Amino acid sequence: MTEDRISSTHPQIPPTTEEARLLRLRLLRSRRVGAITYHRLMREHGTAEVALDALPDIARAAGVSRYTICPQDIAAKELEDGRATGARPIFFGDPEYPRLLAQTPDAPPMLWALGRTELLSAPAVAVIGARNASSLGLRMAGRLASDLGAAGLTVVSGLARGIDAAAHEATLATGTIAVYAGGLRRPYPAQNLSLAENIAKQGLCLSEQPPNMEPRARHFPARNRIISGLVRAVIVVEAAAKSGSLLTARMALDQGRDVLAVPGHPFDARAAGANILIRDGAPLIRDAEDVLEVLNAAHDLRSAVPDPSPERTASRSEAQQPAAARSLQDTAALHSEILNRLGPSPLSEDQLCRDLATVPATLTPALLDLEMSGAITRMSGGLLSKN
Repeated sequence: MTEDRISSTHPQIPPTTEEARLLRLRLLRSRRVGAITYHRLMREHGTAEVALDALPDIARAAGVSRYTICPQDIAAKELEDGRATGARPIFFGDPEYPRLLAQTPDAPPMLWALGRTELLSAPAVAVIGARNASSLGLRMAGRLASDLGAAGLTVVSGLARGIDAAAHEATLATGTIAVYAGGLRRPYPAQNLSLAENIAKQGLCLSEQPPNMEPRARHFPARNRIISGLVRAVIVVEAAAKSGSLLTARMALDQGRDVLAVPGHPFDARAAGANILIRDGAPLIRDAEDVLEVLNAAHDLRSAVPDPSPERTASRSEAQQPAAARSLQDTAALHSEILNRLGPSPLSEDQLCRDLATVPATLTPALLDLEMSGAITRMSGGLLSKN
């Protein structure tokens, strides 16, 4: 198999043939290759074909014996299953791949899309909140989403019960995107199956998981970083003090998105998270006009997505510089330092870099070794933990 070869300093070009799509999917589904590792391998090796050839040696260097890449028939079956569902794969680098999401460090290498893919190019906001939402919260979410849809914004949410479902229902006619935790054949929860079918017909359903994948606990934080990555702002209607919605809001802030919140009564635990966000500086939202005012102050909704800041560009350039050759002794010492710093509680890669007083070009290859060996785990938002 062959794929057009590109320099490692160039962005990923769209896979133009079925063969190229199959190679990228095999790389993505290979053991211990997550989004960040995938992008690093593509950046370093230029094509999925070359990266796949290199994977066994990379795993062997990390101490993993008998490493096998994803078999061709497994990847081919996923492509077949997805298309049988009516979905299409959108790979990182494809013209339809959402531009805002592409700027996030752990952007999904591939998305399964079912429905109106043109919604991916429209300005969007997320409306999220509690599953056990109050009657007032549900009415607020529906009215807010409906008015934002009428103003030309696509509304994104996670297909959960409560606030998510209310936001989707209110924007079926104007444009809504549901991001699944599992595969597109496994909408969750089951009570929203009819809603999921309507979104597939009138809006857009997205997933980074294989079509038949049952949603698992670890998939929900990964889904949430897609929700926040797709939009210009995340609006929290109701959320407990410790909830997935609050975690999504924090991911949104890390991604440079606006976070807005609807206030609630101090005695209602379902409003505690939104009230905390407002206390900490999130704009207080009463209606769609408040949202539009914040967005118009921060963005021109008609303009193209701005280029990354010079600081981020410099950081990426630094990360792409080849690391100097290190002795086995130096590499082992760095591995040991990393593992000493990490624990069960997640730590950001940037913070680890600062703690070790090193640069990404030195740290990243060592992290790849440890990830391939199973010593560490990467999580959404660039977080790391020791296994």
